[in-house]
Amino acid sequence: MKHYPALFLLFVFAAVGLFCSCDDEETYADRREKENQQIQNFLNTGVSLTDTNSDTYSINVPGGINVISESDFAAKGYTTDVSRNEYVLFNSSGVYMQILRKGPGKPLAEGESATVLVRYTEYDIASAYVRSTNVLNAYAVMPDVMTCTNSYGTIQASFLSGVMKNTYDTSTVPAGWLIPLKYINLGRQESEDEEVARVRVIVPSTQGQINASANVYACFYDISYTRGR
Repeated sequence: MKHYPALFLLFVFAAVGLFCSCDDEETYADRREKENQQIQNFLNTGVSLTDTNSDTYSINVPGGINVISESDFAAKGYTTDVSRNEYVLFNSSGVYMQILRKGPGKPLAEGESATVLVRYTEYDIASAYVRSTNVLNAYAVMPDVMTCTNSYGTIQASFLSGVMKNTYDTSTVPAGWLIPLKYINLGRQESEDEEVARVRVIVPSTQGQINASANVYACFYDISYTRGR
């Protein structure tokens, strides 16, 4: 009988330890809530960042982002007013998009497939650093390449080559990259004063690359799209 109190105390300590470990464990819902707060902070503060080593890329996103609704976006002819720092929020996906340039040419038509060349910079909002980019001098002649198909309103795509494919070891294109293709023109630069389509997107983990999805963090992307030959 004299051993029972000791056994009882061991049981209590074990139970308390188990309770504490469960209480300290962050749930997926907790992580999504933190991610949403980080996105809201980014909308307020923006970011200004330059590659100090090569001075090749820079990110300059003004804070005080003016979020507009999809109905406002449609009323404006599916454009965003850059001078007012407007981004449209797509409620079903949680993606925010600013169209910097619509670009030359025409949109990807229904039933059409095309090769698309992409230049981009990927900024991790949670960790505040550039995860990947192909705008460095080393990749000057090597844009990321993906095939895109407009399946009557649904855009599907896969990477053929490039930094994103190599970084995350997958041909899967983040869903957040495909949303802009419904609203921009896919063309090529035919003259010095003509520039290809360029957008900025804030992509939550549910619409991001596989690492962001697994670890629940949002990314900001600056992306340009060029129609391949």
